[in-house]
Amino acid sequence: MDFGKVITAMVTPFDADGAIDWELTAALIEYLIVEQGTDGLVVCGTTGESPTLSDEEKLQLFAFVVEKANKRCTVVAGTGSNSTAHSIHLSQEAEKLGVDGLLLVAPYYNRPTQEGLYRHFQSIAESTVLPVMLYNIPKRTGVNINPETTIRLSFVENIVAVKESTDLDQIAEIRSHAADGFRIYSGDDSMTMPILSVGGYGVVSVASHLIGKEIRAMVNAFEQGDAEEAGRLHRELLPIFNGLFVCPNPVPVKYALGLKGYPVGTVRLPLVEANEHEKKLIGHLFPDK
Repeated sequence: MDFGKVITAMVTPFDADGAIDWELTAALIEYLIVEQGTDGLVVCGTTGESPTLSDEEKLQLFAFVVEKANKRCTVVAGTGSNSTAHSIHLSQEAEKLGVDGLLLVAPYYNRPTQEGLYRHFQSIAESTVLPVMLYNIPKRTGVNINPETTIRLSFVENIVAVKESTDLDQIAEIRSHAADGFRIYSGDDSMTMPILSVGGYGVVSVASHLIGKEIRAMVNAFEQGDAEEAGRLHRELLPIFNGLFVCPNPVPVKYALGLKGYPVGTVRLPLVEANEHEKKLIGHLFPDK
């Protein structure tokens, strides 16, 4: 299973009452596929505000995106949680709805041991035929999937990739010892180039909502051996990568999409919209709007 090189962690559009806006969601899917050229969509990830979505909303979103994408890109369902049984249930339901793969975040808050992490992911993977991408982001979950555990999990038949938001030493170790064909994705736009340089495959991106083609050009330049051009593009895009995190994700990217003429509504509590200072900073990233 090839999820693609540049995958967008899609925001969830809401209306003024905080309900999912299905018309805006359809328009966003079309925009990301046609105008930004995304290879895949992660649905109900952190950027999609998964902590505030009910199971019913998640399943509705999975089905809706599968239908609207219509095989033009991969659809990866965020079904991870801090309950193994709950994650298995969501994963099996997502499989029935026709998604192409699963994104499983490390269990948060309950801080399992490395053996607990291994058994958690192994159990979910064995409950489905879908390919699985692990998601390691210790600053949000409170637990690191150590390299040895990721390497061990890479030999589970349908665990095929990891989205890493850690350091290059950990990523290089995984690349050196993981199963053949196991792929490493950057979970942080600003780390895409460094991660590619130690054997990474692609990126699960927030910024690709706005500069997907530019990110693809950077990845393509690196793969074609033009490190100078790839580095130039990385430096050029870096202010946008960093600027989209001036306040908690996905607040900045939702505001920026509105500036670019693609409104996706506000965020759900406990997130709040950007303040005036933050809006000004985000606006400076896109001076043509």
